[in-house]
Amino acid sequence: MTTTDLVAELAKKSGLVWVSFGGASRAVWHEWVGDAVCVVSGGTEQALPGIADQQTVTLLLRSKTTRALAAEAEARVEVVQPGSEHWDAVATALKTGRLNLADSDGAVERWGRESVVVRLVPTGTAAVPGEITTEIGHTAPRLSR
Repeated sequence: MTTTDLVAELAKKSGLVWVSFGGASRAVWHEWVGDAVCVVSGGTEQALPGIADQQTVTLLLRSKTTRALAAEAEARVEVVQPGSEHWDAVATALKTGRLNLADSDGAVERWGRESVVVRLVPTGTAAVPGEITTEIGHTAPRLSR
């Protein structure tokens, strides 16, 4: 199984992934689109301050049922700009997957103005629990590393 296959399998099964960079990890809702974990951040959406400035991040992928750490994978950060090659597919998937979206008709346009949309593309570097040196067994409501 490739790293992308592993990340895809785990990401599709869970509504949350943890994104780690700059010494902090944050749980975020996401959608798997094509070959990447896709996230919208900023404005009135979830906060991932500085995500657009990162070259790579670490994805912490957990079991939906037990919350046990299932894999840790490096991902390349790609900002998705309105009108770019990936914008329509990513924005549509995020809009469809967003729970309790108050402004469904204007969400995509709002994200283009106020938020940053990113694709987190697995780089091929991943580890499973026995290989992770700082293993965290279960998450509390707020994950810290």
